Amino acid sequence: MRRKYKLRTILCCLCLVSLFGMLFAGCGKGNGENYDYYIYYLNQDKTSVASLGYEPEADPEDTEAMIEEFLEQIENGTDRVEYQKVYPESVSLERYEYTEKQLYLYFNSAYSEMSAEQEILCRGAIAWSMLQIRGVSGVSFFVDNQPLKDANGSEVGVMTADSFLNNPGEEINDIQVADLTLYFASLDGQSLVSETQHVHYYSSNISMEKLVMEQLLEGPMSSNAQSAIPKGTTLISVSVMDGVCFVNLDENFLTQNYDISEDVVIYSIVNSLVELPTVSTVQLSVNGDTDLVYRQDRSFKEFYSMNRDLIREEGDDVNVEQQGQNKDSIIDTGNLLDTGK
Repeated sequence: MRRKYKLRTILCCLCLVSLFGMLFAGCGKGNGENYDYYIYYLNQDKTSVASLGYEPEADPEDTEAMIEEFLEQIENGTDRVEYQKVYPESVSLERYEYTEKQLYLYFNSAYSEMSAEQEILCRGAIAWSMLQIRGVSGVSFFVDNQPLKDANGSEVGVMTADSFLNNPGEEINDIQVADLTLYFASLDGQSLVSETQHVHYYSSNISMEKLVMEQLLEGPMSSNAQSAIPKGTTLISVSVMDGVCFVNLDENFLTQNYDISEDVVIYSIVNSLVELPTVSTVQLSVNGDTDLVYRQDRSFKEFYSMNRDLIREEGDDVNVEQQGQNKDSIIDTGNLLDTGK
């Protein structure tokens, strides 16, 4: 029989904020040490998910008590400025249900007002937090009593540990090789040139989506190609879920170079990412803003798919060592999670 449980009152939750802050400050384990449990928040810039070690007061064998404690912790947040609450104050968890190892979370309608990228980070943080609890094997999200839908309008369904591309904290220091098909601008700027890169890198924590974007920003090695992305553009974040890749670039992306057509600029990124098996469509944003139009016609609200009509030439087949990495300098560039473990 399905049982329904309500969160404690908001007043009670607010009273516990300082208590949880003291719990973190005095937990007795220093930074870098392992915990049995982590609560996932947003990082200070709200561009990725970051974990904070947590020692629950509830008995880990008591699934329902653990669920309520973790949800309260997510709702309360922490007073540490480097960890931000996963959803805005307008969003609230109205209730939850737990039955047969499945956790059902019911949010108010304000949940749907978050941007697509913010929602993915929020969803990932909550799901990862709750899936640590013994007895919880799946998490489902509902908004205004309706199943949550992704950016393409499809129901998200049950989230499990397999819903994420990589586990938080995974680090492998051996040399990795990724075979990428990247698309750069032709010399006349009116078409795309495909270049095959065999990229050697040293951290398995880097997502293929981020690796693609970093190599696009580095530019081509083929003599018949040039970079399509405006010079000086910085990648803020890249995340993928449900086949949609969200690419957030800084304002330099809006720099206009009319020697390269707007479609070549857009589809240099889109085609390169869609070559990955994890990506079917791409949405671009600038500093998190999708309410923009690139030049005349390309709305950032659109979800772009592969465009092979622009591909006119082939570039070189090259071996590349990723810039700025070596075995002594491993950087955490995971898909959604900046773990801090």
